[in-house]
Amino acid sequence: MTDRETRPEAEPPHRETHEGTLGSRLNWLRAAVLGANDGIVSTAGLVVGVAGATEARSALLTAGLAGLLAGSLSMAAGEYVSVSTQRDSEKAALAQERRELREQPEAELEELTGLLEERGLTREVAREAAVQLTERDALRAHARVELGIDPDDLTNPWHAAWASFLAFTAGALLPLLAIVLPPVGWRLPVTVVSVLIALFCTGWSSARLGAAAPRRAVLRNVCGGALAMGVTYGVGVLLGAAGV
Repeated sequence: MTDRETRPEAEPPHRETHEGTLGSRLNWLRAAVLGANDGIVSTAGLVVGVAGATEARSALLTAGLAGLLAGSLSMAAGEYVSVSTQRDSEKAALAQERRELREQPEAELEELTGLLEERGLTREVAREAAVQLTERDALRAHARVELGIDPDDLTNPWHAAWASFLAFTAGALLPLLAIVLPPVGWRLPVTVVSVLIALFCTGWSSARLGAAAPRRAVLRNVCGGALAMGVTYGVGVLLGAAGV
């Protein structure tokens, strides 16, 4: 028997990615998922509603493009404002912490010791860890332990805005193309089926990336999208029948 046969196979090395913070990754995920879902649902509801009132391809294309542009710009602007506010709050908290460290170093050291004790360390170990962390980088230690902020990884409003813009646009293109490209008799069923499949995929993907059970997320996406299309189509039919 050879050495190769007797030696147990080496286990693959454990690799765990620690790049970036969880908050940063969730922020990107939130912006992308919300943008894609809003793009799919809102544009689908818009073009299906128009399809209920008219079969004119030009009207469908105009409504879809207007919804795409308005929605993508609105999502980007809203995300930029929201994340800018969060970033301003993080900067203000860091500035206050920097001032407190300069004016009350002993009180801040004691505060860091208490925070480490709350995480399960004994008083002696917590004190020693607080001293070492303070000597290495006091602001970083307090920012991470006390505030939950990484000073080198503050949220970026432009990243969030572009993520929302691109995600909304990508999501909105699906119902727009589905409603204008097929023949008249196939437009509605193609759009409904493609939108529901897309919502299934985005719901499943968001749940898996967030380490959550996918069933509930998929049901929320699919049922919400189906309800939106059903309501807008009904309104479109009524308005079309009324000659509006």
